Amino acid sequence: MADGIWDPDQYLRFETERAQPFYDLLELVEPQVDMMIVDLACGPGELTTKLHTGLRARDTVGIDNDDAMLDRANKVATPGLHFEKADMAQWSATERVDLVFSNAALHWVADHRNLLARLRDSLSERGQLAFQVPVADSAMHECAMAVADEEPFRSLLDGYQYLPARAVLSPERYAYLLYALGFRRQSVRLQVYPHLLESKLSVVDWALGSTLTPYRERLSPDAYANFVDTFRDRILTDLPDDEPLFFP
Repeated sequence: MADGIWDPDQYLRFETERAQPFYDLLELVEPQVDMMIVDLACGPGELTTKLHTGLRARDTVGIDNDDAMLDRANKVATPGLHFEKADMAQWSATERVDLVFSNAALHWVADHRNLLARLRDSLSERGQLAFQVPVADSAMHECAMAVADEEPFRSLLDGYQYLPARAVLSPERYAYLLYALGFRRQSVRLQVYPHLLESKLSVVDWALGSTLTPYRERLSPDAYANFVDTFRDRILTDLPDDEPLFFP
């Protein structure tokens, strides 16, 4: 992602809903004394704070590549909790850590086989890897990809589509891959999170804070506004008029 592309305020409009997978992932981590932790793609930092205090870590560093997110995150920095700018697609630890944690982020990185092997090499002898990624087959994701595949957007985007459709593996493939990388104890699962949103317009707001962001990065302001309008018209047609709207 380019610097300053993500909008922390837009992202946090659904802070509660976005946070539940984080807490479920945190529950799977086995606490250790004086843990050294890295949170990849820490975003605005609020959940990194929960990670740091919840595990009583000795040192936690949040990694992100977006200036707006890091500006927000640095406001919650404390002794033992700090934030650094780096690309998670290239990141590796200079000193082995006890936990590499990533909530709703690794789907932006291609080639998970090499990615997870590099993250494993950053772990200490008893180190843990905990990550969560969304599936890419929801109506919201499919709608965004369909719009991206239409002209003029296909040409403007040079064929780019939402990366998770290609990057995210099935739970079974993750289990096999993690076993091959030496993770004998693992918990791999697929979970559906049922959210009740105010209306189908809320799905557009949700997408503006996440799914549509890479298109914003790659399009001019006018072209992106046209992309959002097209996406809005399409998704509002496809979704029911229920209020509240069930959004899994």
